[in-house]
Order: sequence, then C-alpha cells, then structure tokens
Amino acid sequence: MQFKAYRISTAGRGLALALSLVLAACASNDRPQPAPLEPVVAHIGVRQAWTAAIGPVDFALDVRVVGNTAYVADAAGTVAAIHTDTGADVWRTSLATPLSAGVGSDGRYVAVVTRTNDLVVLDAGKEIWRQHLSALTMTAPLVAGARVFTASADRTVAAFDAATGRKLWQQARSGDPLVLGQSGLLLAVQDTLVLGSAGRVVGMNPLNGASRWETPAANSRGTNEVERLVDVVAGYSRQGDQICVRAFQYAVTCLDGVSGKSLWSKPANGATGVTGDAATVFATEADGRVLAFARANGNKLWESERLRRRQLTMPVLAGNTLVFGDDSGNLHFVSRQDGAQLNRMFTDSSGLAVAPVLADKTLIVVSRRGGIFAYRPE
Repeated sequence: MQFKAYRISTAGRGLALALSLVLAACASNDRPQPAPLEPVVAHIGVRQAWTAAIGPVDFALDVRVVGNTAYVADAAGTVAAIHTDTGADVWRTSLATPLSAGVGSDGRYVAVVTRTNDLVVLDAGKEIWRQHLSALTMTAPLVAGARVFTASADRTVAAFDAATGRKLWQQARSGDPLVLGQSGLLLAVQDTLVLGSAGRVVGMNPLNGASRWETPAANSRGTNEVERLVDVVAGYSRQGDQICVRAFQYAVTCLDGVSGKSLWSKPANGATGVTGDAATVFATEADGRVLAFARANGNKLWESERLRRRQLTMPVLAGNTLVFGDDSGNLHFVSRQDGAQLNRMFTDSSGLAVAPVLADKTLIVVSRRGGIFAYRPE
C-alpha cells in the first residue's frame, strides 16, 4: 500500500505546503502477491448501463451525485455534470487548470480546488467566481446552505457565500506538521459543520466557525511522525445524526454528529472511508480484508480474506450487495451477509482509485485513466 503525506511549512501558516513525501507500506519488489481471484460465478446479474470518459484522474476525486446528475472532474481541470440514467453530458467545462480537490455540489453550485490553491465555483457549468485559499486543499469542498466550505491541509477551515464568493469566515486550527495527502471528512449534520482535524472529529458552527465540540477518533501512537500520522479520511456512513468514520490506519469510530458524543471505536488498519446502513458498518482494510461491524456497538460480525493484499476502494452498499473496486480495475460484488462473491466486472487496466457511488439503482465508478462506467445490479 502506498500513501502520500505532506509537511506543512513552519515559516508561516499562510504558506503552501513545503514538502511532499510518498510513503510506501509495502514497496519492495518481493512483497507478497495478491490472493488469486476466484473464478467468476454470477450469483446476481449485473449489466453495464453506459460508459463515458474524462481525462486521467491522479488526485483525490470525490464523485458527487445529486438527484440524477453525477459531478466528476479530471486532473487537468475538466469538470462535467453527467446524467446518471444515460451517461450523457448535462454540461462539461474545462478550467484549463490542474485540480487538487473536488467535486462538491448542492445540485446548482459546483466547487473544485486547483493545485494553485484557488477555490473555483461554477453555476450551470460557467465559472462565476474564484478565491485563493491559504494552502493546498485535497478535501472536496462542501456546498450546503448557500455556502461553500473548505478544509485545507494546513487545518484552515473557511466559508464563502456560494453566489458571490464573499468570504464569510476563516478559522485556523492547530495540528501535526505532517498531514495525509488525501481527501478528508467534511459534511453537515443538521446545523453543525463536521470535519476531520488530525485524529479528531470536530463540530463547528457553520455561521461563524466557532468550535462546538471535538471528539477523538484515534489516539496517535508510534515512535516517529510517520507512524503517528493519523487523519480522518473522506467517506462516512450516516444514519440520522449518527456518523461512522475512518481514522487512517487506526480505527473505525461512530459518534453523534450533533453532540459529538462518542458511541464506539474499534481498531482497524485502513486508508479508505466506510459505508453502511442502520444495522451494519462496512470497511475495507489496507491488507485487502473486508470487515463488517454491528452499528449498535461495533462488534465484528464477519471478516473476509478473499481479496487479501489487493488495494481496495471504499465500499458502497447497494441493497444486499456490497460493492468496491481494486487497483487492477475489477469491480467486486459481494454479499453483505458474509462477504461471499456474487459477481465481478472488469473496467479497465488502469485501476479504480475512486470509490463507487450509487445513483438510485445505478453504480458509477471512475478509473485512473478517466473511464466512467455505470452498472445496474439486477
């Protein structure tokens, strides 16, 4: 498994991140080979509904679905709204500027962040404003309540008026100098802005950025800063006000998103977010294991090792089927009851780095090459 981290410049909080570190957990050429894939036996039918394409994706893309529209982007700065029933473009715009984060949308306004630290907001595919941010931003903006919220890698959180771009407030938070180079947690729970900050989940007042509560998701441990690196990653499971999240390489944690009250936390070594429903929370681990936890108390319900040593995306739950991709381009459909294989589809050889998203009954995945694939389990 490989992950990227960045060191924040100590010369001043307003500076961009000063150093990039690529860290490999299993980087040697003689590392153990992935478990062989089982022969495909289709216990459920899956048909490909449509395909589309954007450019290559080498950043932490979040595919945002609102109604029957999926918002996607590529590394070069193309942003597209795609109809989830047909795969046809609703609109497509080239910003001609490489991106570091996106896509956030409320169905009208669409927000991305460039690698030159500019927040760019579009309306109906047309750029309407941009604002410069304090540092590199890898977390997709949140568009909610006629505002756009950003969380940059230097722990600065900011809010902007979605229509005009006027900055409403900005709060700088303290944190470790080393930050994880992938998208972090950022969502709204009722009238609370919830985000990840180092190993904590933080609740803020969205009107002024004042802190309401902080809840540890994991306690940092280790003998050096790499081993102590902990961040709350993007991808959460929400039921009502309860949210379950992943603390990178440490734990899966559930808490109340309004009060911040911790409900349970269980050790888990993974780098991707979680999914679930009212009964179960599902996670894929760094070593390719798939885990299921009881949502009520965190007890482990089952564990599957069928895909050991394969790099898996965050899963998505589609009815009774758990779906996730791997870095070889396979899309796996497994049983939510025990992880047994139900079907498998192949996308392209560039691999799937973006978690599948569900739009009604259509599953959408994006490959590193920029292929967009839609499937409908039958």
